[in-house]
Amino acid sequence: MISADWEPDEAGPAARARVIACSLPEARQLLGDPLARDNAFAPAVARRLREAGAGAVCIVDVAGADGRPLHWLDSEHARGWLAPATGTVRRSGDSRLFAKHLAAAMGRGFVAADAAVLATMATTWRPPAADPDAKEPEFVHDPALLPRLSWGEVAQITETPAATAARRRLDLYAIVDSAERVQCVVAAGVPTVQLRIKAPALPAAAWHARLRREVQRSIQACADGGAELFINDHWQLAAELGARGVHLGQEDLLALGEAGRAALRATGLALGVSSHSLWELCRARALAPSYIACGPVWPTLTKAMPWRPQGLDNLAWWCRMAQLPVVAIGGVLGAQQVLDAARCGADGVCIVRGLGDHPGEVVPGLQAALEAGRSRSGAEAMPVEWPHPSLALTD
Repeated sequence: MISADWEPDEAGPAARARVIACSLPEARQLLGDPLARDNAFAPAVARRLREAGAGAVCIVDVAGADGRPLHWLDSEHARGWLAPATGTVRRSGDSRLFAKHLAAAMGRGFVAADAAVLATMATTWRPPAADPDAKEPEFVHDPALLPRLSWGEVAQITETPAATAARRRLDLYAIVDSAERVQCVVAAGVPTVQLRIKAPALPAAAWHARLRREVQRSIQACADGGAELFINDHWQLAAELGARGVHLGQEDLLALGEAGRAALRATGLALGVSSHSLWELCRARALAPSYIACGPVWPTLTKAMPWRPQGLDNLAWWCRMAQLPVVAIGGVLGAQQVLDAARCGADGVCIVRGLGDHPGEVVPGLQAALEAGRSRSGAEAMPVEWPHPSLALTD
């Protein structure tokens, strides 16, 4: 039931670090509260256990509105419903089995939220019919087992992307900060562009006016040059001005709330979502976006972040498991990195500083590297092993 000895009145760093995996009846027993019997109480029960000192709580096998078993996760890094991929979670000793796999994943250095993803995969796994003696660790290689994670207490999970026309690959993907730079990279032959203009702490009316002009000019430049444009963050303005796609980070998506995310979906904008960890990958999948960015693949100076570099091993795992197009981002500076990312299976490769002051001089070489990497993705594909933790596990 519990992954480590724990009592609700314990205090201090050791108690906070302990993680509970239990059923809802077991959670009520821990709290001495037999009254909260409805499954809707799972988030509140988990919150009370956290308040009593637990570092993280996963209440397993809670029946969802459609009868599908779900797990409620409440941890330092993520809260939401984990929806097992197949809905066939083992019924015998669920909480103890889940706790066993949760502890094993944390033993590999994964934080509780990531460990809960791996435990969900492990307890959903079945040996393949062709090999009934297959070893259980194979669950980590099976894309069909990757769960989805809701963005809040509402189990709003989109199983498949909305039907769209046949799409092209994202290919070389430039991230720029002005319409002038958009025009420059499109003229150089870059097929996918993201306009990223961050708002100041107190944006004035003049800044908003400039942003509108930059977005309008960027939309026109991409339309004229046949490139695909994603607007970073400013999704309402993008929808108003007729852009076709937006890219949002997970903190921004969380800040929108359920109503804001529903409004975003209603615009019909193509959506790209950042991800840096297993739980963020699962949460991104719950929105069925157009693509998921995996990063930072290599160390980057573009912005400060707590994440360890994903490396080619995690990128290859993302590409295999996401079941959606994956874009490699972070620290891509030259042709060899573009080639390596493409060899991992990346649908697109983001580049910022690597385009230099004269993109027309470097883009042909980068595009050639992209194609060379893809040509090797079969015979020389990166081996897909266990992913490594992208966030340090702390006491």
